[in-house]
Amino acid sequence: MNVYILGIESSCDDTSAAVLLNNQLLSNEIANQALHAKYGGVVPEWASRAHLQNMIPVVDTALQKANISISDISAIAFTAGPGLLGSLLVGHSFAKAAAYALGIPLIGVDHLQAHILSHFIKNEKNTYPKFPFLCLLVSGGHTQIMRVNHFFDMKIIGTTIDDAAGETFDKAAKILGFPYPGGPLIDTCAKEGNPHAFVFNQANIAAYDYSFSGLKTSFLYFLRDQLKNNPNFIQENKANLCASIQHAICNSLMRKLIKAADDLNIQEIAIAGGVSANSALQERLKSIALKKNWNIYIPPLQLSTDNAAMIGIVGYYKFLHKDFSSINVIPFTRNKF
Repeated sequence: MNVYILGIESSCDDTSAAVLLNNQLLSNEIANQALHAKYGGVVPEWASRAHLQNMIPVVDTALQKANISISDISAIAFTAGPGLLGSLLVGHSFAKAAAYALGIPLIGVDHLQAHILSHFIKNEKNTYPKFPFLCLLVSGGHTQIMRVNHFFDMKIIGTTIDDAAGETFDKAAKILGFPYPGGPLIDTCAKEGNPHAFVFNQANIAAYDYSFSGLKTSFLYFLRDQLKNNPNFIQENKANLCASIQHAICNSLMRKLIKAADDLNIQEIAIAGGVSANSALQERLKSIALKKNWNIYIPPLQLSTDNAAMIGIVGYYKFLHKDFSSINVIPFTRNKF
């Protein structure tokens, strides 16, 4: 039986719609909101207003590219949370109205679960993580190590106790004078630098948890002291600074992932979330995988950042299990794991 899922993602500032035929991606459209860059971060009220403008055009384009009509859709999956409440409400309201009008199932999806299950969208190699596997979920708002026993059996075994890795990248980028979002710009600039030029404090806390607030403070105070003696220090050392802070973040991330994999004797390892697109993190993962004999899974760029394809794949597996949402479902803003 062919199942067509329309996925809707609106948790932050990207409006996205995707169409999947079973686990095969037919289209994945994203409307970005460049207006936030001027203010160095997402303005929630503006984000929700932009979602209102973008939602119908994005859905229409996704359906056209998939070469189907709205009447062909078997179910509508949408991001139920976590995220910005105003942004979530736009996608939530559209999905409920469309599902009700079409008389088809409505499927609420956890945004973080979707990042992880994006690895099960059909790919050219037909390679998918084998259960159980560990997934390092790293984004602007979340940094977690998840043990994934099955599609809907996941457990956080490690998490940040303060700041997320993605937030650390963006804050460091802002200090260095990069526009928002600065994480990808640090990645680009770091390619010309020495990752061992400068050393910054890295937290070493219990078990598999993370902490990045001390690293941010170390970076800030280091620059403050250097700038007293040389006002041009950042400009003269930007590539080395980017490479060094990137190395510190990636080293912190991988150290705990290695410990978890060793302790639990798991060799199936995945990464997901926006920071999974970082080239240094990917190279470090590949290098360790060779030494540890890991099978690793790295999402393509278009599936690492927020997108509706990942919402759609969760919707597909929930559809198979008849795990549908009530029309009275409400969005949630905080992590439910």
